[in-house]
Amino acid sequence: MRCTQCGHVGLEQGFVGDTGQGARGDARWFGSLIDRGLMGIARTRGLPQWQIDAFRCPDCAHLELFAAVPLNRHAKRADGF
Repeated sequence: MRCTQCGHVGLEQGFVGDTGQGARGDARWFGSLIDRGLMGIARTRGLPQWQIDAFRCPDCAHLELFAAVPLNRHAKRADGF
């Protein structure tokens, strides 16, 4: 994989963590505009969710984020499956 900022080949794979209250430890991408409920908490129930995969360039430290792996039945993969 090539860095889109500096062109370096060989990005390091990792993940974006979430350690907030009730968090599962990994961040997720939701397929919707944010809708806040009572007390300003984002409503996520029933929304499509994808795992966030992160890749870091060892040369310039640029991060590339991808959301290709669906985490629930509401999410549809980019390839249609």
